[in-house]
Amino acid sequence: MADSASSGGAAAAAAAASNYKKLKEDFVSNLSGGSAGEVFLVTAVAPVAVLAWSVLQRRHSFFRPYTPLAFVVDFFLNAGAILLAITFYADQPLLLNGLLLAQTLFVLALPRSSSRPRRVAKKPKAAKTAGADANASSAATSVSSNALPKKAYLTTYRGAMMAVTCLAILAVDFRVFPRRFAKVETWGTSLMDMGVGSFVFSAGVVAARSVLKERSSKSAGPSLARRLLTSLRHSLPLIILGVVRLLSVKGLDYAEHTSEYGVHWNFFFTLGLLPPFVAVAQSALQIVPSSAALALLLAGAYQVALETTNLKAFVLTAPRVDLVSKNREGLASFIGYLAIFLAGQDTGMYLLPRAEPASPSRKGGSTLAWVRQTLSTNRLPVWAAVWFVLHQLSIRRGPVGLGLTESRRLANLPYVLWVLSFNTQQLTMFYLVDKLVFGGEAAAQDDKEAKDGESSEAAAYNEATSVVLRALNRNGLPIFLVANLLTGLVNMTVPTLDVSQAVSMAILIAYAGVLAALAVALEVYDLTIRL
Repeated sequence: MADSASSGGAAAAAAAASNYKKLKEDFVSNLSGGSAGEVFLVTAVAPVAVLAWSVLQRRHSFFRPYTPLAFVVDFFLNAGAILLAITFYADQPLLLNGLLLAQTLFVLALPRSSSRPRRVAKKPKAAKTAGADANASSAATSVSSNALPKKAYLTTYRGAMMAVTCLAILAVDFRVFPRRFAKVETWGTSLMDMGVGSFVFSAGVVAARSVLKERSSKSAGPSLARRLLTSLRHSLPLIILGVVRLLSVKGLDYAEHTSEYGVHWNFFFTLGLLPPFVAVAQSALQIVPSSAALALLLAGAYQVALETTNLKAFVLTAPRVDLVSKNREGLASFIGYLAIFLAGQDTGMYLLPRAEPASPSRKGGSTLAWVRQTLSTNRLPVWAAVWFVLHQLSIRRGPVGLGLTESRRLANLPYVLWVLSFNTQQLTMFYLVDKLVFGGEAAAQDDKEAKDGESSEAAAYNEATSVVLRALNRNGLPIFLVANLLTGLVNMTVPTLDVSQAVSMAILIAYAGVLAALAVALEVYDLTIRL
């Protein structure tokens, strides 16, 4: 009798677990998302929070020295504000941005601190503008060890992007996170749809550093075979992480959304396959003028294939009968992510190098020449405008538009253009904050005791960057891996669908605090974990 009751209880527990798993899968399935404009407003809290942080640092040196209180304020400004934006203030992002701006104005109204260190001087004219070279290739040919400086706004952008991504992957499992911010089923836009694309774009920006160093070398570049061998060494750790995640999800019977990437595919596989394909793409750049042009060609050709063949129907409706069809979303969307990576790499080609001095205007110069010079020295906002216009043309219906809809599941052309438009706009906002408060990227500190510009520049960079965001940027991939592990742990131990809003926020704040503390600890001990 006891054995019968025990087996009956086990069966009931198994059924309850199965039902709860089904509820969690339904919770993130068949969603239609929200508007791209709302995603922009919600994520605008990041640069606005950085503005509040920057004013507090610039006028009062609040974060130097970096005390425990400084860490708490830093954390709540640059992570807590983002968490509020995607939860309690999701319906009122303008109010939250207004509150942060009000705090900034209050700090500006206070008298300057008498103990703040000497001001950061503006950069020399040779490096005054926003990472803007008249020509990416000509700038790259003069790259030296000091020609690729750390730039505060790039670090801040990457750190904020990592903060949003890590917060969203756990918050999505709680009811306090609006369903319109979760990944859409097939068509539409959402906060988390932008997150995966931004991660790839950001990786492309950083990848431009190795290309610039290679182009600066007077020797011939490596052969395709050597490029592929090097890329495989970068891919292997990510592929291993993908396999570990796959085995963990299947072995623990973890809730999963199959139509996101497929039965076996996950985001680590996408990241792992990028390096060898990018290596092949480098050879194509001998024919195509730039990585941005190659990205457009790739995304355009992919979109044509979706519209003129049965590829779209296969990805969206084909039965899952073999390895390819079971993972059709991951395989097909990889083309779009490759295009995003290449466009990000092109962005890095003009943002990473130290800016060239603007050529002096000649007396009696034409208006056309002035416009050309202005555009060449402000490439970031120009490209932001270009990607925005192209995105609008791709989704606009009528004689001047393609009438398409964004699809993260397909990573189609409008999705690619949306990611590029959004990220270049974000970069522009972070640059403007840096320019407004600190005088521009990598401005050198006015330190008479410094014997070289590099140490002074490093001090200026440290002053202009949040330690939390700098730490998240430095060890982004390891922190993202830890975030995935913690997300799994929370979901296995907490009934996330049943807890109250107060408990949800407590868990999310604790989770964010652990990630921030870990990242800052690695930063304090000067440790970089390379995967």
